[in-house]
Amino acid sequence: MIRKMTGLSAEYLVLKNKGLIKEGYDADLVIFDYKNLKDTATYSKSNSITEGINYVIVSGEKVYQAGEFTGKEPGKLIRHNK
Repeated sequence: MIRKMTGLSAEYLVLKNKGLIKEGYDADLVIFDYKNLKDTATYSKSNSITEGINYVIVSGEKVYQAGEFTGKEPGKLIRHNK
């Protein structure tokens, strides 16, 4: 399931340095607790934060931790490589 969402998608879209935890690759990770993962969004609260996500790391920097955004925005636009 994880490979289908990460490595396989990056490979299909020809995204270099994405999709795997590997030296030289961008450190884009989501650390979550599978047993406590719960989507809390509803039609009236569509921006509600999903429970069970502990950290989101983009380009090696924490952008989300313990239910709060850190204010860092290290991400950049990804364009499809031809």
